[in-house]
Amino acid sequence: MAVRLPRPHRFDVYAASAGLLGGLLLWGIGLGVRPAGEPIVLFGGRWPLLVPLAVMAGCELLRRAAPRPGLLIGTAALIADTLTQGSLVTLIMYTDVMYAAVLYGPPAMARRVPWITGLLTVAATLVPFAVWRVPEVLLIGVAVAFVAFAPASTGLIVRNHREAADAALLRAEQTALLAEMDRVQAVTAERSRMARELHDMVANHLSAIAIHSTAALSLDDPATTRQALGVIRENSVEGLAEMRRLIGILRDDAGDERTATAPTLDGLDALVDGARANGLDVTLEAAPGEGLPAPVELAAYRIVQESLTNALKHAAQGTVRVELTRRDDVLSVRVTSPYGDGEAPRAPGSGAGLVGMRERAALLRGTFEAGPVADPDPPGGKIWLVRAVLPLTEGDLP
Repeated sequence: MAVRLPRPHRFDVYAASAGLLGGLLLWGIGLGVRPAGEPIVLFGGRWPLLVPLAVMAGCELLRRAAPRPGLLIGTAALIADTLTQGSLVTLIMYTDVMYAAVLYGPPAMARRVPWITGLLTVAATLVPFAVWRVPEVLLIGVAVAFVAFAPASTGLIVRNHREAADAALLRAEQTALLAEMDRVQAVTAERSRMARELHDMVANHLSAIAIHSTAALSLDDPATTRQALGVIRENSVEGLAEMRRLIGILRDDAGDERTATAPTLDGLDALVDGARANGLDVTLEAAPGEGLPAPVELAAYRIVQESLTNALKHAAQGTVRVELTRRDDVLSVRVTSPYGDGEAPRAPGSGAGLVGMRERAALLRGTFEAGPVADPDPPGGKIWLVRAVLPLTEGDLP
């Protein structure tokens, strides 16, 4: 099975070619590092130094694709070059191979190579001096530091800076992603809030308009038609006023405008009077007390408003009862209406009202329930119950 060699980077090919051509140029003019008469030179002459030069050029091809084998082979080639007259280009290419091994190699290799080269530098400085006691031998340590320790340390510094830059870029991308997620969630929450407000503001009036217009069209009675048209006009005017208020909230940049114009529980009497004008038999028992938080007042008002709207559209004949009580730092809202199985609704519904009431209670960390329950008076009957429990303590509010 053939071994697949790593494909060198284009820059590495250029570096290897330049190094090989530069080494051949120095070899051609006879420029070497050491004279042939030095004791360390075991292979004299010009030809032996071409082998380490060619091998080191091959290691330059591996500097990025396979840094660990490139460094090992390059070290062997440097040792072989030391036993010849040597080439300056071979030394320069080895420093680049050492630098690339730390910069592109595995993390463990990047940590160990600078320590190893540092220890070799110290040993190459102290051991020869301890043996020969000649100051000139200190240059051996300088040479080892220049060839091995300096490029390894430089590669480690550059690698640390690159990793820090990559980490900063990753954090910036994560921050941007979190900011985008927060923006999407804020937009979604705002759209849900405005959908609830729009539904609660308009649904009551439009339901009354739909019911009374149906009555006016189905009954051939001028008095009834005139009365229905009066109710339709009144609900149209009130619905337009609510729409103008909502548009004003959307256009106003002031943060306190929504709270200042939001309905409160003081308007329950007017809300119940409007429901009675639309044909509902409503009784109100409200004792919420003073000092309620504005979000709680708004949620309770809207829950009662939507409950009356649903009763107008779906409830059977009978009395609708609205009760608001305050105890143990909670406000309880309870609305009951007659429930008739199989009766067609007097106006179409989408179920968005129940969803909106449940969301309002959940935003205040309260509870909400709605559905048919047994009616104790008379026994065996059923009523539709809407019940919400809203906490009043500031720590429980969002």
